[in-house]
Amino acid sequence: MKIYKETERLQLREIHPTDVEGILKLDTDPEVHRYLGNSPIKTKEEALAAIQYIRQQYQDNGIGRWAVINKSTNEFIGWSGLKLIKEKTNNHINYYDLGYRFQQEHWGKGYATETAIASLDYAFNNLNINEVHAIVDCENKGSNNVLQKVGLQYIETFELDGTPHNWYTITKTQYNNLKF
Repeated sequence: MKIYKETERLQLREIHPTDVEGILKLDTDPEVHRYLGNSPIKTKEEALAAIQYIRQQYQDNGIGRWAVINKSTNEFIGWSGLKLIKEKTNNHINYYDLGYRFQQEHWGKGYATETAIASLDYAFNNLNINEVHAIVDCENKGSNNVLQKVGLQYIETFELDGTPHNWYTITKTQYNNLKF
């Protein structure tokens, strides 16, 4: 099992098929999917397919979302990290996207901020990339706040699947000038 980053409270590691129950709990929750197109999964097979999709990203791109494990309970609480987006989105292609998703009972505890900082640190100091982007539904106040808190800059609003989304960017230089 490859561990990519650790924070005081959390471990960020590869997602494995053994995380299926955690993914199932996460992605069957309609509230988790409120700003994600309202299409929660329904079965364990769909959860396993999601895990396989992420694991394929590790092989194809050398990066993909990571399981977030609470170090004090060893519990899967969500996922966070980077994804290489190869499809054209808002006139961008082949860019690194910062994202996170947590089980509802873990909202409001600072985990998204904590893992976003760890992910940016990994992007700029391990992968040595120059820029990271993020996309968030305009109505998702929590995620918009997290992205701004960790230093991403709002660039513009654009339509994604008929819904207004905000586009954020942070460069390596901007990140290195931040004080966390």
